[in-house]
Amino acid sequence: MSRISIEQVKHVAHLARLAVSEEEAESFKNQLDAMITFAEQLNELDTEDVKPTTHVLDVKNILREDIPEKGLPIEEVMKNAPDAKDGHFRVPSIIE
Repeated sequence: MSRISIEQVKHVAHLARLAVSEEEAESFKNQLDAMITFAEQLNELDTEDVKPTTHVLDVKNILREDIPEKGLPIEEVMKNAPDAKDGHFRVPSIIE
């Protein structure tokens, strides 16, 4: 017995604004039924001792420690700036 009907497939297709033929609706019904069967098999698994995860892979933070360091001298930073004033980059105004 199928868990999904052709009428349900056609209704979902209508909601998605898809035109499906009778053959396509039958094919989708069979595919969706197979997906539901698989999901039901997953529900049978015992997951009582499985810790919840946020990712399927064991992801570790590989970023370095955020340690403040002394930056470049302001004179060296500004030496290639086309226009600078008081240690700031100056740019053309775009708002009138």
